[in-house]
Amino acid sequence: MEQKKKIRISTMQIIAVGFVLIIIIGALLLSLPAASKDNIRIPFLDSLFTATSALCVTGLVIYDTYTQFTLFGQLVILVLIQIGGLGFMSMAGMIFLMIGKRIGLRERGLLMETMSTIQIGGVVKLLRKIIIITFSIEIIAAALLSIRFIPVLGTAEGIYYGIFHSVSAFCNAGFDLMGVFSPKSSLVGFNTDILVNIVVMSLIIIGGLGFIVWDDLMNNKLRFSKYRLHTKIVLIGTAALIIIPAIIFYFLENNNTLEGMTFGQKILASVFQVITPRTAGFNTVDTGALSEGASFLTIILMIIGANPGSTGGGIKVTTLFVIILTIKAYITHAHDLNIGGKRLEDYVPRKAFSITAIYLILASFASFLIMSTQSFALKDAMFESVSAIGTVGLSTGITSELNIVSKIVVILLMYCGRVGSLTVMSAFAGDKVKPNIRNMEEKIVIG
Repeated sequence: MEQKKKIRISTMQIIAVGFVLIIIIGALLLSLPAASKDNIRIPFLDSLFTATSALCVTGLVIYDTYTQFTLFGQLVILVLIQIGGLGFMSMAGMIFLMIGKRIGLRERGLLMETMSTIQIGGVVKLLRKIIIITFSIEIIAAALLSIRFIPVLGTAEGIYYGIFHSVSAFCNAGFDLMGVFSPKSSLVGFNTDILVNIVVMSLIIIGGLGFIVWDDLMNNKLRFSKYRLHTKIVLIGTAALIIIPAIIFYFLENNNTLEGMTFGQKILASVFQVITPRTAGFNTVDTGALSEGASFLTIILMIIGANPGSTGGGIKVTTLFVIILTIKAYITHAHDLNIGGKRLEDYVPRKAFSITAIYLILASFASFLIMSTQSFALKDAMFESVSAIGTVGLSTGITSELNIVSKIVVILLMYCGRVGSLTVMSAFAGDKVKPNIRNMEEKIVIG
């Protein structure tokens, strides 16, 4: 009797399918009457959109979170944000550790993929560190934010607001409850509040550094020379992508959205508005009122995003670095990608260019579909598409006006952006066995 072949599910397929299942569960919960303040079910597509936005830590919203959802609905969103920020396998690993269940080799492989770690050894130890760091930072930040919210909202609600926005900011989600003051206003009402701005920006940056960087910083403290090459690139790249764009944003918006502010407030707003596109989704100025130049700058920052193994999205800072290094190597006729006395692996440039190309192609095609089905301007459609695939959450204000086709397009973009467009495609492409015999080379003209 012929033995049936076992169906082998790859790590990438488990991650891709796992996200889909959690999104569906979240959507079903948000579509319950108990989740809405008017006790009426919202359309399933809208609940699916909201659940995807929460789990994929994006922040694009059809409904104002405070105005539409009850405490139950808000907590569902908050749980989805936390799961999405850490990765569902990290959350599953946390539960395993709490109940004393052994984490096997297969689970370790999944954790390695989820956290974007370089090696499988020590992945459980790293998971413990991540859990401790995450909740410690979120608790401290929640306490600091509560200082500002309690006088305005009362003790219980102020603490709750502190917790919600701490988790949302750390996970780079961009969901807010500021509808209590003005619907869909994000943090515009706190654009001059130093405490709120500093805490939220710090959370975004820390959450976007990546788990590998956290581990390196904890092990080597302030000894920069001891850091991994990855950590050095992330830290330098992150600093450069804050300082340079902030100066550009200041001059672009000085007489526009920053008008009427003091010099110090303008600096604060400029720094916030270049940190949030990578990839948090909060805003302290009206995004829809940005000049063309500032909008384009924001789109570029949304595409770049945060860092590998972090709570943020985008093509990642390290990907941008590899692309720049590859271009430099090509111009200077260098055979290898050398940096800091080290040589990068040969597959790295191909992966970097593939990720970037897929992101740009998907964002462009999605923008075309949105414009084809609705009469939105190119800037608005592109901004929305890039924000979705970069899991940012910033919008020029068209999210609630999206039709069925556009909503489905944006849902798919958010999913691909969080799970990883390359991961999604690789998950269902199947494994290719390396052939023993290769085809003959043929030349084509490029450029």
